[in-house]
Amino acid sequence: MGLLDELEQQAQQRKASADDAEKRKSQREEIFRTQLEPGMNALHEFLGKLVANLKLLQPKKQLRFALVGYGDIVGYIEHEYDLKSNQQPGSREIVLGFHCQVASEECPTVEVVGASKVRTVAGAFQRYHLGGLLEPKKDGNGEVISAKFNAKGRIPMTASFFADADGAAVRMNFVNFDALGTATKNVAPAQLNEATFDAIGRYLMREESNLFQEALSDSFRAQLRTKVQQDQIKRRWESKIGEQQKADLARIKREQSLAGRFAKPAAPESKPAAGASWLDRIKGLVKK
Repeated sequence: MGLLDELEQQAQQRKASADDAEKRKSQREEIFRTQLEPGMNALHEFLGKLVANLKLLQPKKQLRFALVGYGDIVGYIEHEYDLKSNQQPGSREIVLGFHCQVASEECPTVEVVGASKVRTVAGAFQRYHLGGLLEPKKDGNGEVISAKFNAKGRIPMTASFFADADGAAVRMNFVNFDALGTATKNVAPAQLNEATFDAIGRYLMREESNLFQEALSDSFRAQLRTKVQQDQIKRRWESKIGEQQKADLARIKREQSLAGRFAKPAAPESKPAAGASWLDRIKGLVKK
């Protein structure tokens, strides 16, 4: 193959690759236009209705967040919601924000001793926008070596939903819901339906929700059932074998005990009298 042929072949390969990339881009844009964008519009409408009802009903919902070094932070949702939507050519973002008001009287007052432990708990309080450091005691260098903590303040809670033409799913982030921190989930375009919206709504209201439960195929469920049955059979056999081993060990001990009772005692070995001379001992050996 000549030089021009090689260059022509490389040019064709590059063009084919560019055509494939352009085709994939067109497909993603089509998915965004026909599935993701309508789904995000429906989600925004659903969240708007949900927020309106929550503002009207004002349900009192207790939340608990575990904080290492402190304990459980108890709070209640404030029904002041901020629903925002940002739409750009080829992308859409929805953000819902509100707060959890900490109930200080229901939170523990914890005394933390040790400079490093105090820094750890104080840093966690600061990270989650909490106050409540009480009665700090300092050493000669001015470092806090002990303090009491009683959580107070407002914990920000945020749910964001993002979709664009470059991706093939809706990316959902939930900040400070199940726990202090961020939980993330991706949802395919086909899953933007009433069932998913209902799961999102229940999750936001801190009710029982299957939002983070992955759907399992029938074949995988069958595999799980088979494995459970196999494990049960294995445990039953292990239990039977263990019981049999115990019975065999007990039988062997009984047999050894009986054999020891009827065994003939050995004749005691004659020993020279104490104080006997070496000559007497030698004579005794000769007589034997």
